[in-house]
Amino acid sequence: MSESVLVVTVTHNSGESLDAFLESLSQACETRHVSVVIVDNASADVNAVRTSAARLGATLIQSAENLGYGGGITLGVNSSPLDSQYILISNPDVTFRPGAIDVLIQAADRLATAGSLGPQILDATGNVYPSARNLPSLSTGVGHAVLGRLWTSNPWSRRYRADENHPNLQRDAGWLSGACLLVRRSAYDSVGGFDSSYFMYFEDVDLGARLAQAGWRNVYVPSSVVTHTGAHSTAHSATQMERVHHKSAYLYLTRKYSSWYLSPIRLGARVALAARQWWVTR
Repeated sequence: MSESVLVVTVTHNSGESLDAFLESLSQACETRHVSVVIVDNASADVNAVRTSAARLGATLIQSAENLGYGGGITLGVNSSPLDSQYILISNPDVTFRPGAIDVLIQAADRLATAGSLGPQILDATGNVYPSARNLPSLSTGVGHAVLGRLWTSNPWSRRYRADENHPNLQRDAGWLSGACLLVRRSAYDSVGGFDSSYFMYFEDVDLGARLAQAGWRNVYVPSSVVTHTGAHSTAHSATQMERVHHKSAYLYLTRKYSSWYLSPIRLGARVALAARQWWVTR
């Protein structure tokens, strides 16, 4: 396996972000060969995506349908050579600080059991997004879902975000945000990558859980810094994306708590998530 990095991103009506994404890559990784694959999920602006890909040396794969985020990443990985040591999964509206990917690779080279490594993610205003979290339990998942926007400092959200005691230290996490994530190819293959039953949202939570179950670590590396400017492809369908988010959250929790005797708990989770969906989409 070669010491190279496969970068895979997925676009859906988000072509306006691509130039900044691709241009920032050139200084983000200077120690390894980088190949870039863009999977376009049936965008209306595919011509802009094609132009950016051609101008900046990326490979474009066009899907005839919207496969979702995890499905698009899977198509990109499966359509690429198998010899890359690492896969860098990223949203197209991410920009990298110089050396950001090199820092992740250096950490991965030191930590042989690290299956995935995530950078510190800043939002468009420069605030740190809590991208390295604990796996959601029923209590933290529902508590965060119901109260996270109304009472941001509630104990369930604080326990789920897991960033209060050591926000700027390298540490293990339950899962890392799929907005930008370096995955060791052998770890990715060992768990089969993203689960395509998650159209969008929670595919990264599920991946982190399965990597941990397979004996891999999910490591937060805040010395690597990227900026995520926002969900361009979902901005025009916010209500629909809220529904998808809740569907994925329910799918994850019902799989985690699947025993027959937990059916009342699953029902409670469904009611709580439905109440939150009503509140945020009303």
